[in-house]
Amino acid sequence: MDFYILLGIERGATLNDIKRAYKRLARRYHPDINPGDRTAAAQFRQIAEAYETLSDPDRRRRYDSGDPDRSRVDPTFGFEGFDFSVSVSGSSAPTFGDLFAEVFRQRSHEGPERGADLHQTLSLPFEAAMRGGQHQVAITRHDACRACLGTGRLQAAESRCLHCHGGGVVKSARGHMVFSKPCAHCGGSGRQAQVRCPVCGGAQIEVRAETLGIQVPAGLSDGARVRVPGKGHSGRSGGGPGDLYVTVRVETHPLFRREGDDLHLVVPIAVHEAALGAKIEVPSLEGHARLRVPPGTQSGQRFRLRERGVPSLRDGRRGDLVVEVRLALPRMLDERSKELLREFGRLHTEDVRKEIGR
Repeated sequence: MDFYILLGIERGATLNDIKRAYKRLARRYHPDINPGDRTAAAQFRQIAEAYETLSDPDRRRRYDSGDPDRSRVDPTFGFEGFDFSVSVSGSSAPTFGDLFAEVFRQRSHEGPERGADLHQTLSLPFEAAMRGGQHQVAITRHDACRACLGTGRLQAAESRCLHCHGGGVVKSARGHMVFSKPCAHCGGSGRQAQVRCPVCGGAQIEVRAETLGIQVPAGLSDGARVRVPGKGHSGRSGGGPGDLYVTVRVETHPLFRREGDDLHLVVPIAVHEAALGAKIEVPSLEGHARLRVPPGTQSGQRFRLRERGVPSLRDGRRGDLVVEVRLALPRMLDERSKELLREFGRLHTEDVRKEIGR
């Protein structure tokens, strides 16, 4: 019987076409829909065989090429037939969706499995984040078992497999339908020369705590992430490990405020410094820097110190330090100071509020 004709599809049908045809025919010939109908049961078995062949790219290619050995391809989940000796009904009766999901779930668990990514948080003081450097991060991760080297098995004297009783095949039932698959414990040979690792219980991994040195680039902002390849959870069955993602939390600074790659700073100055001009020291990431305040400086005026800001992650160039000066009046004045200010007021009678509406 031609499998394409059996499923009612063209030879160039896509995988989705094959799935739709299988669903449609399975609903029609399913044994639970046709109880006691041996003809429908035989038809469903042929439909299942056709689907198993055409839905697998390698088996379909061999079938299309007329390979006489195509029937010898080992199925991952083989359909064996029906067992009507047991009556199933109600919640115990499997639906087509149950069968469909189980077949594909079985396939999805085969082969190497990449390890999951691991996420951690690192809190840094503001200055440390701006400078960058190496910092320690404590993590707990799944790593390859050291006892069995991540295989889940240990060498032992060869004996008959206890799981399949030496047959190499394990059978399971879904309602009246019986399926078989190669024994996962002996690989279908019926013999065992290995035993499950007692340390990891055959899981291939063990939980391990360790401290890693993480290189943090200079100038990271709050919430930035650093990726460390290969330091996530270990994979299974030869799959690669996941990655470690470290989210950096930068603490706020009592003086500096960051905008992009620039740092902003508010510095108080005295009345005479603003009026007469002065050279003052202001804090920066590298210590104190010298700032020249010109005569007649107004409160709120800003000055820019070039390349005193944060290193850029794009090209390494540094931003600027923007200093805003604020006029600070003395809290208390003696009589001499008050008299001098009155004299200053008599000499400078300019209306400082003339720019605002009256």
